[in-house]
Amino acid sequence: MIQPPPAQPGMMEQEVDTPALIIDLDAFEHNLDTMMRMLAPTGAKLRAHAKTHKSPIIAQLQIARGAVGQCVQKVGEAEALAWGGVKDILVSNEVVGMQKLRRFAALADIATVAICVDSLFHVKQLETAARDANRRLTALVEIDAGGGRCGANPGAESVELAKRIASSRHLKFGGLQAYHGGAQHRRTHEERERAIVHAVAVTTQTLEGINAAGLKCGIVGGGGTGTFMLEARSGVYTEIQAGSYVFMDADYGRNIDDRKESVGAFRQSLFVLSTVMSQAREGTAVIDAGLKALTFESGMPLIWERPGVTYVDPSCEHGQLKVEAGIEAPSLGEKLRVVPPHCDPCVDRYDWYVGVRSGKVECLWPVAARGCIS
Repeated sequence: MIQPPPAQPGMMEQEVDTPALIIDLDAFEHNLDTMMRMLAPTGAKLRAHAKTHKSPIIAQLQIARGAVGQCVQKVGEAEALAWGGVKDILVSNEVVGMQKLRRFAALADIATVAICVDSLFHVKQLETAARDANRRLTALVEIDAGGGRCGANPGAESVELAKRIASSRHLKFGGLQAYHGGAQHRRTHEERERAIVHAVAVTTQTLEGINAAGLKCGIVGGGGTGTFMLEARSGVYTEIQAGSYVFMDADYGRNIDDRKESVGAFRQSLFVLSTVMSQAREGTAVIDAGLKALTFESGMPLIWERPGVTYVDPSCEHGQLKVEAGIEAPSLGEKLRVVPPHCDPCVDRYDWYVGVRSGKVECLWPVAARGCIS
């Protein structure tokens, strides 16, 4: 059941019902523009990752600034974007199961779509879906660029998979997916750089084999918010798939980026607005944003611009705050902005974005792909 919006345009932020998902529009627009400005000299294009925002409206704002399209992880996310008017979508993930693949194939009627594979099993299932839909579907080979999650072995194994796709009457070889997810949250620039040097090397090796086989590699995609300039400047990656940059979160805030070449270039724009609901004990306060309002797999949330006030303990409906000695405690009924530990799954808890500028609600956007886990 979609929940009613927690605000209306024209309200003041302090009137918004809580918990609510807030976008600071000035910071958000800064992030959109900064990404395009940074990528422009590199020649790499942005295919922004919609698993972060789950919103055709935000996707269209990115495309209006020059993004070539969107990435998603699930067919359901692709459906929500395509139905929302997004015309170029890559499912940057493997999909298993004919029911999902038939849904994916149907999207080719309303958008340009592509999908990733890392085994012959995937290729055969995708072939069947394409044949049944009387469509020729585009597939990218995902290689393991160092993350150790999905991806065929770089080099000969991936080249053979590309050749198999290219030889199919029902499929088209679209390029390589070479995303190193594990590199994104390595804390120092040096750690991230070492990881991407490896990713570039194995991607280059695979590209050489593909070229030698006489195949054209239209897309080489990868790069996230933590490393995107390293991939963009490599001369190997053609598309950057950063997603979290639009919002940022507490975990990305722990990355060190003195050079402002990744997370340091962006502003925190996403918050969960919460209300102080209890002050029963001295030195503490309780807000109405707990386990159901936030995610905690990446650590504790942060209380925005309230030094000395720390989020220390969640329960289902409550978030307990510790207030340092000598610090004025938040007052009962006060609204506090909370920085999510990890923006992507936090967004998936809400039906609405509340866009705020200068303390006033300016817009409401539905989280259209909320809950699209298949």
